[in-house]
Amino acid sequence: MDALQHVNNVVYLRYFEIARIDFLNKVNLFETISSKGIGPVISENTIRYKRPVTFPDTLTVGVTISDIKTDRFMMNYNVFSHAQNAITTTGTSQVVMFDFQTGKKSPITEPLLSAIQQYTQN
Repeated sequence: MDALQHVNNVVYLRYFEIARIDFLNKVNLFETISSKGIGPVISENTIRYKRPVTFPDTLTVGVTISDIKTDRFMMNYNVFSHAQNAITTTGTSQVVMFDFQTGKKSPITEPLLSAIQQYTQN
């Protein structure tokens, strides 16, 4: 909470991170690529605050994937307030695959791409 009794703006990045890690676990990203020294990095985040969230409330963060490219994809977030019965915040994260050994971008592996596409079709 901030001085105005709202959820602080920085907290939403933590909500997005939790949702992102949950998604990446669901598509087995860490099992698929971590042994290769390749992993996701965030190149950009956006947040749009539509309505303030105050205590007490329960929030649900939904995730969708879009703009899949050879080395990146966009994660889209919707934060839903149960108290307000409305989406209060939206955001995006540009996720880029990165080779930590070479220090350069890396293509999305075929198993990961298939898992992402399967998840987005369900």
